[in-house]
Amino acid sequence: MANHKSALKRARQTLTRTEVRRARVSRIKTFIRRVEDAVLAGDAEAARAAFLLAQPEIHRGITKGVLHKNTAARRISGLHARVAALSA
Repeated sequence: MANHKSALKRARQTLTRTEVRRARVSRIKTFIRRVEDAVLAGDAEAARAAFLLAQPEIHRGITKGVLHKNTAARRISGLHARVAALSA
């Protein structure tokens, strides 16, 4: 456990940031899950609408530092391919 005043503050900040980041990652996963559920259901229109909502959320994860840019690009690409295949 931290003993110095600055170390105690740093420990508090870490807990706060962990909660915020966990919430952001959870939110991103929820948006991705909505797209995947629509694809599995075979609903092309719902999948497209969910994808259009998920894409900016994933990009926001990059700017907030919870996702690596290549990970986000891979997720978006995979989702887009599945939604496009459903529409075709």
